[in-house]
Amino acid sequence: MIHLVLARTPEASAGSRGISLFIVPKRMISPHGELGQANDLRVVSLERKLGIHASPTCVMAYGDKKGAIGFLVGEENRGLEYMFTMMNNARLSIGLQGLSVAESAYQAARDYALTRIQGKPVGAEKAGTPIIGHPDVRRMVMTIRARRDAVRALAYFTAGALDRAKRQDDPAQREQSQRLVDLLIPVVKAWSTDLGCEAASLAIQVHGGLGFIEDTGLAQLYRDARIAPIYEGTNGIQANDLVGRKLVRDGGAAARDFIAGIRACDTDLAASPGAELAPIRAALAEPSAALARCTDWLVATYASNPALALAGAAPYLRLFGTVAGGWLMAMAALAARRRLGEGAPERDFLTAKLATARFYADNILAEADGLAGQVTRGGESLLGLAPEQF
Repeated sequence: MIHLVLARTPEASAGSRGISLFIVPKRMISPHGELGQANDLRVVSLERKLGIHASPTCVMAYGDKKGAIGFLVGEENRGLEYMFTMMNNARLSIGLQGLSVAESAYQAARDYALTRIQGKPVGAEKAGTPIIGHPDVRRMVMTIRARRDAVRALAYFTAGALDRAKRQDDPAQREQSQRLVDLLIPVVKAWSTDLGCEAASLAIQVHGGLGFIEDTGLAQLYRDARIAPIYEGTNGIQANDLVGRKLVRDGGAAARDFIAGIRACDTDLAASPGAELAPIRAALAEPSAALARCTDWLVATYASNPALALAGAAPYLRLFGTVAGGWLMAMAALAARRRLGEGAPERDFLTAKLATARFYADNILAEADGLAGQVTRGGESLLGLAPEQF
């Protein structure tokens, strides 16, 4: 067993630029590859955590007795740089963890809503029908479903860009794909994990009082999901990274290219036969324009007032995910409409795709206007109180 340890050498400078990366083995290895004496390290305690109890978190002590031996990885003072080489994959994986939580929450909420008999839904002919007939229960289940589909689409889209950044033959195309990956990774990590937590909460609500009981498993899902917005960089750090690094470093060029791709789908949506996609097309137009306006505002504001720009970073990230998800849901609806026109046999699946995309457009994309207001107007009041006034 080895430990990867970030530590400072005696002559290192202060701050993150003075941190180096070391391999610290549990046991030393002889020149012949044989296990030798134990290294000077130990577990001090196990943390008592809210969730993920199957994954112990330990407090470690190094060098209490004679000094722990570690081996420098690469050059001194470049430890954080080396650690961040794994971050794109790690943060994408955490985003997929948020998707997994949302999927589990959806399956539990759907199955319970389809089988739980309670009350008489409005418009039902008789009492004793499943609670999926109640509009509010249906709202919660559909919200989990639509957000889950959008999260999955954005995570897979980003994973595809990551593959292209590594595998495309043309260096210029690899660079372009990498810019897209860098832009989207903080969105996938933060947006997906936030929605995973919200999905778990909604699934508990669908179950009513039973959801608050451990036997359903949803309480554990809720506890376990809560770590995802925290580790591998908190979601607030992801938002700061999106605005303070990914937008600022190229003046918003990568974000504008991405938004241009969203707007380009309007032509395809308009050309689709029938009226099914018209509401989705209309619902996507203003949120994509709002995302563009907020992008321009953040780039301009950061240059003169970084704190004010970062005050809008979290709602901007959520706006970005919401609009990007809406675009991909619209593309899924377009593909479903085309497949239906071709007489594809999976009709139920495709019509459900269309209905879910329409729900997302009507109910989730509608949040974009409020988020845009938070980005551009919410910062001054957020920064209004002096620390001693809290």
